[in-house]
Amino acid sequence: MSDPIDRKGLTPRFWERKPLAKLSQKEWEALCDGCGKCCLNKLEDEDSGEVALTRVACRLLDDESCRCAQYDIRHQFVPECIVLRPDNLDSHAYWMPQTCAYRLLWEGKPLYDWHPLISGTAESVHKAGVSVRGWTVSEFETPEDEWEDHIIEEPT
Repeated sequence: MSDPIDRKGLTPRFWERKPLAKLSQKEWEALCDGCGKCCLNKLEDEDSGEVALTRVACRLLDDESCRCAQYDIRHQFVPECIVLRPDNLDSHAYWMPQTCAYRLLWEGKPLYDWHPLISGTAESVHKAGVSVRGWTVSEFETPEDEWEDHIIEEPT
């Protein structure tokens, strides 16, 4: 499967030399590893603030490609979908997947070797077993009161 994110012509390891707020739009988009976890529904404990990912996917997630099936017009279908940007990362990083490049860099951590910017291939995220490929359940077929039954563990 080809990579829908244009990563050609980027400065090698640009994310190690530039602050997130200084990235170009192309560089920012290239940080997405294509895992699809940000499109999973989450449960947040009101008392502790702890966030748990579930296998329950947004209605627009294609769990084979791990991409939004309607990315450019997703807000027409899911108005609450977050557009992650450098200026709002502070308020959203806590619920992002622990392996997410945006969260890792915001926390001052390095990218994993399987990240497409390091491995050179978009398939590496799937081969590493960190994507949602083939194991999500539909939010239409899973009542919200059953989401707790679908909580997944993330690597720490």
